[in-house]
Amino acid sequence: MKALLFVSQCIDRLSAGFAVIADYLVLIAVLISAGNALLRYTLNMSSNGLLEIQWYMFAAIVLLGAAYTLRMNEHVRVDLVYSMLSVRGRLLIDIFGFVVLFLPVIGYLFWLTFPFFWRSFITGEASMNAGGLILWPAKLTLPLGFGLLFLQGLSELIKRVAALNGLITLETKYEKPLQ
Repeated sequence: MKALLFVSQCIDRLSAGFAVIADYLVLIAVLISAGNALLRYTLNMSSNGLLEIQWYMFAAIVLLGAAYTLRMNEHVRVDLVYSMLSVRGRLLIDIFGFVVLFLPVIGYLFWLTFPFFWRSFITGEASMNAGGLILWPAKLTLPLGFGLLFLQGLSELIKRVAALNGLITLETKYEKPLQ
């Protein structure tokens, strides 16, 4: 189990690294968006490439940050029973959810999106807009994001099994959003 916990720590670091990339992409996307608006309204210039790169970055922000969001237990969930259960009950529900729902669905989404990206990469697919960009970098974010999310799901599963066996302590408390 110690080896699996080490793998889990490595996956957590990988997710954190991609989260840093997503953080910087937020800043870059804002700067490009502001620059594009400034050019459009002051100099009456516009660029499809600048618009498309913003979309690419927004996709990357969500998909590359999703694994870290899972790691931090910040995903939105429907909590009808979870908060009323003991720590052991929460761990068992999490383990069930990861094994039966999360990992199979995310694995399937990876399996669906990889050929979508690969076809685009092999053919050099480009946007049909004038001045548009190549599409494969944007399409790469799909299998990459789902792959990272799958790995983080494995990491979370490992941690919950370890916590269930008393090897580590894990915070399972989930706070409902304030609304």
